Amino acid sequence: MNIKIGTRGSKLALAQANYVLDTLKERFPDNEYEIVVIKTTGDLDQTRPLDAIGSKGIFTEEIEQALLNDEIQLAVHSMKDMPDSIKEGLIFADPWNREDARDVLILNPINGKKVKSLDELPKGANIATGSKRRSYQLLSLRPDINIFPIRGNIDTRIRKLREGLEDGTHLDGIVIAAAGIKRIGRADEISAYFDVDEMIPAPAQGTLAIELKGDNKDLLDMVNSFSDDTIKNITFLERGFLKKIGGDCHLPIGAYASVTSDGYELRALFGTEDGSRLANTKVIAADATEELIDRAVSDIRRQLEDK
Repeated sequence: MNIKIGTRGSKLALAQANYVLDTLKERFPDNEYEIVVIKTTGDLDQTRPLDAIGSKGIFTEEIEQALLNDEIQLAVHSMKDMPDSIKEGLIFADPWNREDARDVLILNPINGKKVKSLDELPKGANIATGSKRRSYQLLSLRPDINIFPIRGNIDTRIRKLREGLEDGTHLDGIVIAAAGIKRIGRADEISAYFDVDEMIPAPAQGTLAIELKGDNKDLLDMVNSFSDDTIKNITFLERGFLKKIGGDCHLPIGAYASVTSDGYELRALFGTEDGSRLANTKVIAADATEELIDRAVSDIRRQLEDK
């Protein structure tokens, strides 16, 4: 079988695609594998904020079309970038174990000294992020800081942190996903990790979305052989909350599921576009079911109605 794997061209996207290629090749060495780089709308427009361009599909549209056209057989995305519904004719393979789902801070030194936490930043510090979810949770932790928008891949964002923004603004730090910086081998630059109690990650953050045509059963069976029930249930809860709450890139939304001694725990966050109303919840049940998602959605909506 000749398997062409479609991906965006960033260092992170290529690292993810090559991880999938290497994993498949080790267990199924008789196949031929190839990486195919595809530019997306989100890659071509690096200036406007994400919520000003359009839906989450800005990073997937062209890749999904290549799948439908049989130009590639697999597509590898970050699951957190995927819309809550999928194009007709395509499916997601069962998810593989995810990388660290937390958000992290990367901070510049102050007066030549390393800064190791959000608390150590001076009043009025400048932090950049491209995410409303991160922005509003940051302001909940430190209402005094200034938030600036930022775009670009991880290398570009770190460069902007070190050199400053295009308008000359000095940055004290940026917030990005732990999974991404670890996958490109720059984890030593992380200054601090946010606990999920402090900052709820994006739904399925750190999880790869492996997409293919629905009728490609042999390839689907191959890819699904790397999954297990726990990661399937965790992804089901997080993506299920995203779909039921009706979130998109214009709104702050987070979801993080985990296994505890009591079963499955789902933490969730949702709010208004301007951040004036923000609600979070934590629900627990023995099993990962639709009912658990419904409880989280119901509690979030009740809180927002009361505010």
